Amino acid sequence: MSAPRLEIRLDLIEANTRSIVDQLAPLGIAVSGVTKAALGSPEVARALLRGGVAGLADSRVENIERMRASGINCEILLIRSPMLSQVSRVVQAADASCNSELSVMTALSEEAVRQHKRHGVLLMVELGDLREGVLANDLLRMIEKTQALAGIKLIGIGTNLACQNGVIPDQAKMTELSSLALEVELNTSKTLRLVSGGNSANLTWALGAGAGIGRVNHLRLGEALLLGTDPLSGTVFPGLRNGAFALFGEVIESKVKPSRPWGARGRTPFDTATTECPMNPRCDTRNAMLVALGHQDTNPHGIAPPPGQIVIGASSDHLVMEALDSLPQVGSEVQFELSYSALLSSMTSPFVSKKYVASCGPAHHLDEMIGTAVSKVRPSIRDSRFLAAFQ
Repeated sequence: MSAPRLEIRLDLIEANTRSIVDQLAPLGIAVSGVTKAALGSPEVARALLRGGVAGLADSRVENIERMRASGINCEILLIRSPMLSQVSRVVQAADASCNSELSVMTALSEEAVRQHKRHGVLLMVELGDLREGVLANDLLRMIEKTQALAGIKLIGIGTNLACQNGVIPDQAKMTELSSLALEVELNTSKTLRLVSGGNSANLTWALGAGAGIGRVNHLRLGEALLLGTDPLSGTVFPGLRNGAFALFGEVIESKVKPSRPWGARGRTPFDTATTECPMNPRCDTRNAMLVALGHQDTNPHGIAPPPGQIVIGASSDHLVMEALDSLPQVGSEVQFELSYSALLSSMTSPFVSKKYVASCGPAHHLDEMIGTAVSKVRPSIRDSRFLAAFQ
């Protein structure tokens, strides 16, 4: 199969998912598996479901529609506030959505009534990371207005941390969220079905909180399940594996070249650093290699080459590398590990083919995997409680 390509180990995604789901279940925390980094891949979605997630979540309605078209009919949460221009599609495809604007929820209400549906709303609260969310002192007022909307079901409140400004979802933040949930329940005399604490950055807190879980009973997890990594540190969580995704690029040039550029210089399109030999600034030459990968294929800052090779820089279509030992042959392939940002870029690039591996056995192309039976999906041990929030 040609490069660039992603090879995807579905068995590792399933195993990571099962490990996390089983650790969180005794704490009363259900998991929605986030598919946005996989471009709503039905194959990845089914691996998450087999691993035991209670439902799926994605930030793009297009991805949700893709999963629906493949026959996936579990509960799916849209985790970015719906665009007004897509309200009809959101109500049609998603069971619920994260919201923070009354005008959007009003439009969802009107569309839900038109489609004879009830659309779930997870009301997002701002706790300091300064992305989406209602300010805490506006929460009760927004709850009251949300509950008055026809065709809308308030399924709970949630927050998102760590994604914009790196604010850590620690015990203090989760205690604050729990306190807000209790305040809402006290003032409305209604129980919030979901209190969604956040994303993969919450796992260190959740797995170490013990009795401090409070009212948090739901997390939206993507990176930890797909890559096994902690977004806050980049390290692999204990018991998880980060080999589910591998990016392959083909070597298109392999030569000994000078280690420094020459001639008058200006800025580059991607503001790349100088290409001096990083291992030995005094060296005159280096084993230079070009790989057919660039910014159109991945995030070059988020890929890790194998030992003995280093990334020097990248342009739109070329990855400049150095071989510390022998030069590779033109036409050979280089395998890279990916960060979350690199995975997101590679999955969304039309130039990167995807090769799915159902297990440690033979690989399968996309068309061969689409027929995977939904009946093989492993039910979550938390399904009944989670699904009740959407009913």
